[in-house]
Amino acid sequence: MSCKDTRSLLDGYLDHELDLVRSVEIERHLKECGECSIRYENLQSLRAGVSRDSLYYFAPAGLQQRVLLALSKEMRTESRLPVLVWRWFGAAAALIIVFVVMWSVIRFMRKPSAEELLAQEAVSSHVRSLMVDHLTDVLSSDQHTVKPWFIGKLDFAPRVDDLSSQGFSLIGGRLDYLDNRQVAALIYQRRQHFINLFVWPEAGNSNFPQKVLTRQGYNVVHWTTGGMNYCAVSEISESELQEFVRVLQSR
Repeated sequence: MSCKDTRSLLDGYLDHELDLVRSVEIERHLKECGECSIRYENLQSLRAGVSRDSLYYFAPAGLQQRVLLALSKEMRTESRLPVLVWRWFGAAAALIIVFVVMWSVIRFMRKPSAEELLAQEAVSSHVRSLMVDHLTDVLSSDQHTVKPWFIGKLDFAPRVDDLSSQGFSLIGGRLDYLDNRQVAALIYQRRQHFINLFVWPEAGNSNFPQKVLTRQGYNVVHWTTGGMNYCAVSEISESELQEFVRVLQSR
């Protein structure tokens, strides 16, 4: 133990307020350090001097009773505060519970639509294809190579278009899983960016106008025409992705 630590604890040691371990450490230090030992002896002398009867001042009669009475009144006043605090706390807790319940009900009632779920699923497939380096199963810019590759692997024949003259180069295709079924994924490239175009039959054989959504920084365009679902996903701007869709729909 250092001299600084010992001096800060000498008063407590003198009044027997320290635990056994600290007391033993101070005793050991006092035996080894003459300066701290002298300081301790001075404190003992001061304590002995202050304890003399000539320095004591006796309180007047009745002071103790008056002090105890004042403390009793103060305690009764303070005893009312916890009751008020607990009442306020209970009201606040009730309001928080009501808010949480209402928020949970609102979130439960606002379930994501089928379109939102499809968009999220399409984005996940797009990101996964880039992360695992599995962008294509068949690598080719020739539509007459990519389209036949799907024969026998799907229960439908996806339309494959060459859009390179419009700035969207076909680079291949692969099998993927979307909307609870196997789908065709056609891969196009726009500069350094890729577009996943998912194609699969529409169960109701209906036509729906295109919907544009943004999820996790990716743009998604979904539409249905001629009994087929199309879903294009890419990190290119929304205007460029819509241009891709317009070019594709004009074929």
